[in-house]
Amino acid sequence: MRSKEIEEKSQNLKLTKIQREILIGTLLGDGHLETKNQGRTYRLKIEHSYNQKDYIQWLYKLFQDWVRTPPVIRSRSVTFRTETKEYKRVGFATLSSGSLRFYAQQFYQNGKKVVPKLIQHWLSPRALAVWYMDDGSIKSKQHKTVLLNTHSFS
Repeated sequence: MRSKEIEEKSQNLKLTKIQREILIGTLLGDGHLETKNQGRTYRLKIEHSYNQKDYIQWLYKLFQDWVRTPPVIRSRSVTFRTETKEYKRVGFATLSSGSLRFYAQQFYQNGKKVVPKLIQHWLSPRALAVWYMDDGSIKSKQHKTVLLNTHSFS
């Protein structure tokens, strides 16, 4: 696709209700928005461990009209002392769009991700489920306590 076609497509992108709920959930989790033009437009970037490839594929299908290329697998080798371990990640990024600006303004303050003041209006069961799939876990098989990682939030 040529850059003019991409620009026209990205200007016409609008989030569906389901995409908005999923966006809220993934922004509370590991998803993030990035800009390359001082905040005029943003793109959603999602990346997880390769073990979560089915989850990434599900997210990709839901945002497919926003994405030019399918999920990409990336590998990284890390050496600690004498042991080298390979980590595989899979993810994708959407096209940049002004439609994501509102969410960037709500979820980022001074370059740091925050919980929006109006989150209670946007936190649907679907958004909560996506947040859990994105950045949640079960404490243990014995306790079955559900944890949502909020380490970076105040």
